[in-house]
Amino acid sequence: MLVRYFAAARAAAGVEEEHHVLPEGSSLEALLEAALAVERPLPPEGTPPLHRIVARSSFLRNEVAVRDRSAPLGAKDIIDVLPPFAGG
Repeated sequence: MLVRYFAAARAAAGVEEEHHVLPEGSSLEALLEAALAVERPLPPEGTPPLHRIVARSSFLRNEVAVRDRSAPLGAKDIIDVLPPFAGG
């Protein structure tokens, strides 16, 4: 599964995207746990840690909003992590 990070999530993750190999049908929650288990350098000063950003983020699965973190995922799914955005 491909996870793509945007804005503050990208800064906190230290990468734009990363792949995670989980069994077919694993939940979004399981994917997020795997992403949060990766050892990462400290984020830039003023950027919250990734776990705090993920807790407030919304997610897209193959460009469609997903709100149910227990939803099963496929091996080829693309998950976008979208932190809250300010402004117009």
